[in-house]
Amino acid sequence: MRFTISGKNIEVTDSLRKAVTEKLGKLERYFTADTPIIVTMSVEKERQKIEVTIPLKGNVIRSEQVSNDMYVSIDLVEEVIERQLRKYKQKLIDRHQAGDNFRREFLEKESEPTDEIRIVRSKRFDIKPMYPEDACVQMELLGHSFYVFCNAETDQVNVVYKRKGGTYGLIEPEA
Repeated sequence: MRFTISGKNIEVTDSLRKAVTEKLGKLERYFTADTPIIVTMSVEKERQKIEVTIPLKGNVIRSEQVSNDMYVSIDLVEEVIERQLRKYKQKLIDRHQAGDNFRREFLEKESEPTDEIRIVRSKRFDIKPMYPEDACVQMELLGHSFYVFCNAETDQVNVVYKRKGGTYGLIEPEA
């Protein structure tokens, strides 16, 4: 595994670098040696945040964890990544997808039962053309964290969503 460790508003000390490589190094049993692991640590007031991104063919394994201690955040992020890997492994097995970044032993080992993904509710609604700003207002009125709409400018289905810090995001399909 190839680690890329960086920091925002924090100096990545040798002890932090060692803690990350030791803790996330446990993931070595899942990945091949050339798999990139991108780690970004940041500090905002009392929040110690770590973001880990593992790009895979066609997918991304990602986790972001926040606590008041960076070492606790590192422990938390490793647990979440492992849980995601177990689910992703099941998906690979179920769909017979290529697992080029994974070790053969990991894919061949009997998988543990995972939390089954179940859709428990389905909704149907008319999608009315509107501008992204109007969609944000509608989302706020409904009290949701995202809103699906037909963009009046592009005539395509888009999604607006709430971001941390009170800002909004827009998801558009690629042309």
